[in-house]
Amino acid sequence: MTPGARVQASIELLSLISKDIVPPDITLSDYFRRRRYAGSSDRRLIRERVYTVMRHRLKLDWYVQKTKFLLNTSSRSRVITELMLIERMNPKQILALFSGAKYSPIELDDDEKKYVAKLHRQPLCHNEMPRSVVLEYPNWMDHLLIDFFGERLELEINALNKPAPVDLRVNTLKLSRYQAQTVLSKAGINSNQTPFSPLGLRVDKHPQLRHMEAFKKGFVEIQDEGSQIIAILVGAQPGMTVVDFCAGTGGKTLALVTAMAMDGRLSGLLYACDVSAKRLSRMNDRIERAGAYGVKPIKISATDEKWICENAGQADRVLADVPCTGTGVWRRDPNAKWRYQYSDLCKIKIKQQSILQAASSLVRLGGRLIYSTCSILSEENDQQVAWFLKKNTNFSVLPIKEIWKETVGGPAPKSGNNLCLSPASTNTDGFFCAIMERYK
Repeated sequence: MTPGARVQASIELLSLISKDIVPPDITLSDYFRRRRYAGSSDRRLIRERVYTVMRHRLKLDWYVQKTKFLLNTSSRSRVITELMLIERMNPKQILALFSGAKYSPIELDDDEKKYVAKLHRQPLCHNEMPRSVVLEYPNWMDHLLIDFFGERLELEINALNKPAPVDLRVNTLKLSRYQAQTVLSKAGINSNQTPFSPLGLRVDKHPQLRHMEAFKKGFVEIQDEGSQIIAILVGAQPGMTVVDFCAGTGGKTLALVTAMAMDGRLSGLLYACDVSAKRLSRMNDRIERAGAYGVKPIKISATDEKWICENAGQADRVLADVPCTGTGVWRRDPNAKWRYQYSDLCKIKIKQQSILQAASSLVRLGGRLIYSTCSILSEENDQQVAWFLKKNTNFSVLPIKEIWKETVGGPAPKSGNNLCLSPASTNTDGFFCAIMERYK
């Protein structure tokens, strides 16, 4: 592809991503699947530019709105600004890229030419930018993030804005972590054991893992170390009855299978519940690949009283990994920052409470309810746990350090009674986990 064609592809992808609710990587994969002519270097360069624009969107938009030469922000204006401020191109180079040639962007109009000339040699961070623009987070979250992080705000948000590493969970139904490392090494992929998860490997760079034999044969699953830890903290064991109440496409479900396996097969009952039949159908392919047979997928919602009543008080472990704002996964999905407003957070909190209450009814006496989110907002985490415990006096929180020692092993990250992970503190995505036991 020509440099101009790569710029046009970046603009097209950013437009698609802004309309999608799926993670950007899925949109990128679908886009390139239909464009086999794009070589590996083209894909890498386009991907890097797309993610760079997403990670600096507020600063790029700030310049567009400040100069007023462009009428509105768009994928095109953001790419022009990124080329000038981050890739440090000059106006002559921009004109060459926006040539109107085949596969290249159309030529700059007069306002765009004036904008490019004014932008030349400007810094990416301007001293007039407000804090939320410099740190790249929605302004409505300002007081929420400051209240939670305090003096660590800049450190934590900067870490969330950096590219994430690629983590794998080894499928111990098929091989050990050491054996998986050997398989990956033979395929030219270097990896290191993750510092916390005993099942994790962190690979160098961003290899095309889905095309590798190790992935196709189900030896490994792509899963952030933080997500792996949540599944391990459930404490699932062979013979138990376990419910993954918000299973999605089954990332944590598959990890639970390995914890409940005996002689390579699931021992006990494992229900994977979700409100979306589409997500559950995607889980079937993953189950087949991993050889994790025996999972019982169930399409239900938190208001599906029939199934919940039939199974009330039967589960040893119930994992409620609830829908949330996704603030903890910004480094993997920067576009998630712009999906919600404060009014949406209020609605999400109500949904989380409904799910948590329904999930708790499934827990037997002496069983555990595991509440988790991929959010860093206290409103979705500690405050929700406090709400639940006030309403359900037959549950109590178990100290996370004790559960960590019992399940994960090794030294636990610094934490209170509940677990808070973040890119700055643990180099994982942002996760929250509270483990509550039903004692009466």
